[in-house]
Amino acid sequence: MPDQSHSTGAVFLSYASQDAEAAGRICETLRAAGVEVWFDQSALRSGDAWDAQIRKQVHECALFLPVISASTDARTEGYFRREWNLATRRLLDMAHDMAFLVPVVIDETRDADARVPEEFLGVQWTRLPGGETPPAFAHRVRQLLGADSAATHTAHSGVTGKIERSAQKVISARPGSRWRVRPVGLTLIVLSLILGGGLFWRYQNATDMPATTPAPTTAEPVAAAAPNQKSIAVLPFADMSEKKDQEYMSDGIAEELLNLLSQVPELKVIARTSSFAFKGEKIEIAEIAKKLNVAHVVEGSVRKSGNKLRITVQLIRAADSTHLWSETYDRPLNDIFAVQDEIAGAIVQALQIRLAGGDLSRQKGGTQNLEAYQLYLRGISAQNQNTQSSRDTAGEYLEQAIKLDPNYGRAWLGLAANVNLKTDNGVLDPNVGYPRVRQLAQHAMQLSPALAAEVHSWLQYVHMVWDWDWDAAEAEGRRALAIDPTNPSVLTGAGMLARTLGRWDESERYLLAALVRDPLDPYTVWNLGNTYYRAGRFAESESTYRKLLELAPDFGWTRPYLGKTLLAQGKPEAALAMVQQVVDEGWRLLFLPVVLQEAGRQAEADEALKAQIVQWADTGAFYVAQTYAYRGDHDLALEWLERAYRQKDAYLVEITGDPMFKNLADDPRYKAFLRKMKLPEG
Repeated sequence: MPDQSHSTGAVFLSYASQDAEAAGRICETLRAAGVEVWFDQSALRSGDAWDAQIRKQVHECALFLPVISASTDARTEGYFRREWNLATRRLLDMAHDMAFLVPVVIDETRDADARVPEEFLGVQWTRLPGGETPPAFAHRVRQLLGADSAATHTAHSGVTGKIERSAQKVISARPGSRWRVRPVGLTLIVLSLILGGGLFWRYQNATDMPATTPAPTTAEPVAAAAPNQKSIAVLPFADMSEKKDQEYMSDGIAEELLNLLSQVPELKVIARTSSFAFKGEKIEIAEIAKKLNVAHVVEGSVRKSGNKLRITVQLIRAADSTHLWSETYDRPLNDIFAVQDEIAGAIVQALQIRLAGGDLSRQKGGTQNLEAYQLYLRGISAQNQNTQSSRDTAGEYLEQAIKLDPNYGRAWLGLAANVNLKTDNGVLDPNVGYPRVRQLAQHAMQLSPALAAEVHSWLQYVHMVWDWDWDAAEAEGRRALAIDPTNPSVLTGAGMLARTLGRWDESERYLLAALVRDPLDPYTVWNLGNTYYRAGRFAESESTYRKLLELAPDFGWTRPYLGKTLLAQGKPEAALAMVQQVVDEGWRLLFLPVVLQEAGRQAEADEALKAQIVQWADTGAFYVAQTYAYRGDHDLALEWLERAYRQKDAYLVEITGDPMFKNLADDPRYKAFLRKMKLPEG
């Protein structure tokens, strides 16, 4: 079989070494039918040249055919994992057009337990036992490629119809902050670009993928995407109160319902950030479900009048907008806890999901004190606004809730998040704020052990940004993942730590897994772009940040880091233009001195450096060190790094892999500093 290392196939055939023989038979059949296939038979699948070739092939192919068997495990063969990972990211650029993906199962039996990306589970798998390929299979592949009687050409010249059209589609807190900021002002254009939840790898190191149900024995692949039928998004409930002053209550009830449903292992529940991203937008339910890649949507309304509460809830099947279940509850306000349990149970029953371990119970760490509960909802609502005044207000509400119910675990955890947010934004001294976060989180877990996953994730974060104790951080992260391996916050925290330690592929995998459950979270998308940047994958970083600009235009860290990414690609004018768009002066000054310097405006760069020192000397010495490192001034760069170390500057977790420090790479003093931080030197 000829080697195709220098050409691009219309079909990319991906396989594990143990499945090579079957994959070879599939390849021969397709080539005999006139389909160009890229099928790597090289004995050594490694090295930079090979990696670049794989990226090129996956980027340019028209169909990606992963060969799947019960022995398939992308964790055990790095090249295999990379090919599949590249394919799922390619889908991001294709706006989730599943005509690109044609999984092929080669097992003789129907008990395949392949560990594959979640995206593969949303497509009907083609079954070719042992790699035997009837003519119908090759014919169907040619149909997907848009081929007729003529031979299929390369992906760019021979692909028509749905695949070609899809390929033409374009798809405020500091970086360390663990608090999610809800994106605002989504437009219809943005909705065509957002990151669908099914695009991303499911976390595989803590839990196996569920066994899949193979397609019927047939040689005809089905290209249409289909979300997991046990998937759901809970939209924010409408405030129908007369004065329209109960938004905190309507949002809170929807979020409590979401948390209840998340207790069901079989059910994939989209996280709050993504479910609430459509708030205030006039968008059809079917469109929202498509963007979130879910089969079902819950919507409702809340009307509060005095001590009376009316909650209306509807469960909708997105495929045909059928109302599977709806109900209106008229209850006294003090029945709110019971009615939430009742609603969640009714939804689960309507979806025909059997519950293990008894009925659902309201969110762990809660309270039976109605006034404390309402204060908690007000506090979380204010915290989501993430302004200086709203953070203060949120803290006051949460403290009042705790006074009314000192055993309210979730209120204690909310207060930990509030203190962290203030510390991350420079309101509190790190030496005061981060130990307080740890104390509050630990107390929340003492009161409510069921909050353990979230608490361990918070402890991981504090160990990372304040203690710089990587072993302790990893231990906490493992505990969190063992308890809840699909929690987006837990996965994002793990991705951040892996990036700090220079484990780029691992970081990417965790962050993509987080986006399965929370596909519209700008914080996680930003982290993914940062991982690509630090790994030297600048084009992918730029693409991710540009998507984030569309997804959440007001997310403050996007433009500064996009500017830095453009600079790394040798585009100083574009970098300067991007950084100059940053509204916040402090954030603009982070990289303004270096982009001005590279744009040939040295005098302005010097003035910007002076301003940067005034702005960041006491709270972000790391960024001043970064500027001097980029200028090649070793002595001052190292002096400011030591200052950042003494300050316990949380930004030091950003140092690993950052190209701005490459001028220091061979300086023994810089290597000694990294050793002191116990970070990789390379």
